[in-house]
Amino acid sequence: MTDWIREPLHDAWAQSLRVGKLFYDSETDHQRIRVFENATFGRVLTLDDVVQTTERDNFIYHEMMAHVPIIAHGSARRALIIGGGDGGMAREVLRHRSIEHVTMVEIDAGVVDFSKEYLPMISQGAFDDPRLNLVIADGAEFIRRTEGGYDVIIVDSTDPIGPGEVLFTDTFYGHAKRALTPGGILVTQNGVPFMQGEELTDTMRAFKALFADWTCYTATVPTYAGGPMAFGWGTDGAARQTSLTELERRFEAAGIETDYYTPAVHAAAFALPRYIARLLP
Repeated sequence: MTDWIREPLHDAWAQSLRVGKLFYDSETDHQRIRVFENATFGRVLTLDDVVQTTERDNFIYHEMMAHVPIIAHGSARRALIIGGGDGGMAREVLRHRSIEHVTMVEIDAGVVDFSKEYLPMISQGAFDDPRLNLVIADGAEFIRRTEGGYDVIIVDSTDPIGPGEVLFTDTFYGHAKRALTPGGILVTQNGVPFMQGEELTDTMRAFKALFADWTCYTATVPTYAGGPMAFGWGTDGAARQTSLTELERRFEAAGIETDYYTPAVHAAAFALPRYIARLLP
């Protein structure tokens, strides 16, 4: 009998993945972690049976959350990643030679430990980069206490259930804004709007109260099923108005090889389908 994993994220709709070889299955204090092989997506990481990342399609999510704010900013030196225990977000942020320091705050040391062992193809050595400072702590508590000074903050969170719930509150977003430098950019993971519209609306309502420029942009990630997923965008600067010509210049100067991100995709990602635009307050 073939084993399948059924993702329980939504009440009335689910996706299933065939489980090949099981590499890891363990309960931590926070969640159940599994890593298994799937014929289409390669190695798959799930937390409480919800897909977090896969070997084959993680590049889309990580490239769009990292390169859009960093290239739009144009002079980012210090970045903060909340979450991202698999190391994929750090991998993409650290591709930028202009980034001098990255603080990564992950609540669960177990995620980092097994990602190094079972998902090294995702981090690709990011944990060994001397510019990375890994902090094992609650992201909401860290953001409340930090002195800030970050040009870019990336909230690479799980969905707003369990440990990730506090990363979707108005209080958290307010603390995150305080931690930004003038003109700094906050980006957040906001799920698939077709399935999780309320999540996006709630975040955008908070961003509207906090930032001069607030919206979301999108990318399509196969295992985050249900349509394109949304990334919240908040800044008091004018980074979103950066011309395509300038985005192309910055991308070429960065010398980064990508599989999804391009300056044209960057610009187009902010053009929202009407059903998503209607979710913005």
